[in-house]
Amino acid sequence: MFDLEEKLDELLEKYQNLNTKLSDPEVINDSSRYQKLLKKHAKLKKIVEKYKEYKEVKQGIEEAEEMIELDDDPEVQELAEMEIQELKPQMERLEERLPIMLLPDDPNDEKNVIVEIRAGAGGDEAALFAADLYRMYSRYAENNGWKVEVMNANFSGVGGYKEIIFTVEGSDVFKHLKYESGVHRVQRVPSTESSGRIHTSTATVAVLPEAEEVDIDIDPNDLRIDVYRSSGPGGQSVNTTDSAVRITHIPTDLTVSCQDEKSQHKNKSKAMRILRARLQEKKEQEKQQERAEARKSQVGTGDRSEKIRTYNFPQGRVSDHRINLTLHQLDKILDGDLAPVIDELIEEDNLKRLEKV
Repeated sequence: MFDLEEKLDELLEKYQNLNTKLSDPEVINDSSRYQKLLKKHAKLKKIVEKYKEYKEVKQGIEEAEEMIELDDDPEVQELAEMEIQELKPQMERLEERLPIMLLPDDPNDEKNVIVEIRAGAGGDEAALFAADLYRMYSRYAENNGWKVEVMNANFSGVGGYKEIIFTVEGSDVFKHLKYESGVHRVQRVPSTESSGRIHTSTATVAVLPEAEEVDIDIDPNDLRIDVYRSSGPGGQSVNTTDSAVRITHIPTDLTVSCQDEKSQHKNKSKAMRILRARLQEKKEQEKQQERAEARKSQVGTGDRSEKIRTYNFPQGRVSDHRINLTLHQLDKILDGDLAPVIDELIEEDNLKRLEKV
């Protein structure tokens, strides 16, 4: 483990240097550089404020201990003892929080995401569950002030989704949603089940940080673009022109289809956004395989085959299998109150990352 105070003193010095740079007219006039430095300053400011609080609390404890040692007055000693008892829990909380604040950021944390939900085992019930998951994430996004836009949807005949792909845009979206990738399982009595027997169905979720054009360079010669007539639920035609677009990335054989827009140009633009994200994910997975040992120690954040969570309707229970978390708040969670689950996942991941420092 690193020396906490030594590391914090280094950051305090960096923060003071940043303050000087941000008041330099040359930096102020360079908009791009100024914005980058401002972002660094905002992150360091939070750590510096916590460090100052830590130093004040530590000094308060040291002064109270000195008072007990040097002053024979029982009343003074009692007051100093009370001061220590009051300050020690604050000290413990800060000693837990500060190392976590020093962990390096995931470079993707601030990015918007593309979420892909697909019905798995369970037929119509799996498609209905995929729709439940889409609603859950939409409501969670709404609670956080994020924007959701459907990129492509493949409806099932019963009102669910065989597949739905959508973007979520806002502040620190990937940071909060990256732990949702994997297999989600539902246990409930389907509305079509007359005997009241509980069925188990699944849906897979993939959360991809949205890649910018500068992140992924795609050679147009590597693409095969097909256009066709889009169709709605049950195969009914919703457009009389060839507006739907299918893009195949020939080197990787990745294929993306988009038909939600009436404009071929808009569908192509959406399909390219999804393709870039999938290519970025492929690149990330290759990196992760190189760091396989490090990844084993982390909370799952990307393996689509990993069974991560069960939603049990008869017991009103949600269980996250990666961190052995069980909450009897099924209705609230499916209505978008995901924070109790996601906050626990972030905390567990941070603790595991700290062990590797």
